[in-house]
Amino acid sequence: MSQWTSAVGAAQLARQLTSQQPRPAGPGTRKPPAYRALADGIRLLVLEGRVPVAARLPAERELALSLSVSRTTVAAAYEALRAEGFLESRRGAGSWTAVPAGNPLPARGLEPLPPESLGSMIDLGCASLPAPEPWLTRAVQGALEELPPYAHTHGDYPAGLPALRQMLAERYTERGIPTMPEQIMVTTGAMGAMDAICHLFAGRGERIAVESPSYANILQLMREAGARLVPVAMAEGLAGWDMARWRQVLRDAAPRLAYVVADFHNPTGALADEDRRRSLVEAARSAGTVLVVDETMSELYLDPDVEMPRPVCAFDPAGSTVLTVGSASKAFWAGMRIGWVRAAPDVIRSLVAARAYADLGTPVLEQLGVNWLMQTGGWDSAVSIRREQARDNRDALVAAVRRELPDWEFDVPSGGLTLWVRTGGLSGSRLAEVGERVGIRVPSGPRFGVDGAFEGYVRLPFTVGGPVAEEAATRLAAAARLVRTGATTGTEAPRTFVA
Repeated sequence: MSQWTSAVGAAQLARQLTSQQPRPAGPGTRKPPAYRALADGIRLLVLEGRVPVAARLPAERELALSLSVSRTTVAAAYEALRAEGFLESRRGAGSWTAVPAGNPLPARGLEPLPPESLGSMIDLGCASLPAPEPWLTRAVQGALEELPPYAHTHGDYPAGLPALRQMLAERYTERGIPTMPEQIMVTTGAMGAMDAICHLFAGRGERIAVESPSYANILQLMREAGARLVPVAMAEGLAGWDMARWRQVLRDAAPRLAYVVADFHNPTGALADEDRRRSLVEAARSAGTVLVVDETMSELYLDPDVEMPRPVCAFDPAGSTVLTVGSASKAFWAGMRIGWVRAAPDVIRSLVAARAYADLGTPVLEQLGVNWLMQTGGWDSAVSIRREQARDNRDALVAAVRRELPDWEFDVPSGGLTLWVRTGGLSGSRLAEVGERVGIRVPSGPRFGVDGAFEGYVRLPFTVGGPVAEEAATRLAAAARLVRTGATTGTEAPRTFVA
């Protein structure tokens, strides 16, 4: 019986490998042999999670043809990977990826470190902040007080608690978009909302247009659902959405869905203006494409002079073209797994019906907590705390990175939780790999692209501030020095750091 559970085609692997930037040669060092460079490239893809563990690799001859190298080079690279524990083979079954004993499995998404690792590792893997106390505790207490009547029911509410659906509808109405509770479905976070939408609208093989770069976890969710991702390049810096490109892709590719983050885009931080929002809706409607708009960052404007444009759904109030996804995860706390979808009532009914074969519903206690926050004004107070935290963290991180890594380039966004950084010609994948050995966890650019794009970038979230931001920049600079000199095989123990 074979040991592999998926397969990577030769053309796909070649695209991912050729997108990687070569390792810089240190002073007096020679260029590594071709087989060594190939082995290093495959190892990085495995460590990054972009080639999964237990994935069957292409045959030596196939990969050699796709890379235009000799079969001997591929054979030597595979042998080196086997010796290092990153490849296993068996006659008749082929070769498949592995990780050496004692190494953690690479994450396909961006998961937080366990609490016991936080003393020695600075985690910039997730764009999420700690809970804004005392509001989390108050929300839980308020939810417990309102729980008894619900405890006498079955507890399954596939569309969400009626009280929370009503509250969310009222909040949209207050923003100028008349909304009925029938247009709301409560989900288990924004990821739960996107999963439901993808399963309803985009079956295996369907095209989905996505920003390039885009939110890594959503891209992976779509890949796992079997979607064919069609990237639409974002403009440089904070310019954001190139409408000529979007109109062309929607017209020519005719994707079933398009996914955008118009409010403080993750990872670039760009904010779409009203003209672009209107144009996106018009282009999607003309192409027959359902436009899914992720609003999870919409309340995190950080600068006082920011004028927030109307929501994208304001240009499609009936919800026939635009599906809006919201969440408590970024604005409040990621541990409060409450998200929602706003759409036309018939779309909501279809999503709810399909949910019967998925998770049935969202936990009642968390829904009561979010409803209590929004009902009492605690939500607005908590989000105000969140904005202040994120603003202070952003300013501290920006100053520290500019001081320690002056050749790294970025534009400072006026909201959101992320900084999209060009790394001065260094490989983002190698920075991520070396960073873990010097005590900092940072996601590389290719996680946010399709087929290996953005190798020269990393994403830095505003999740640490003060002395921790200073130390984070110091460790990033140490990782950059190791990558720049080619000394990526050494080990430098991370220092314990207490904030």
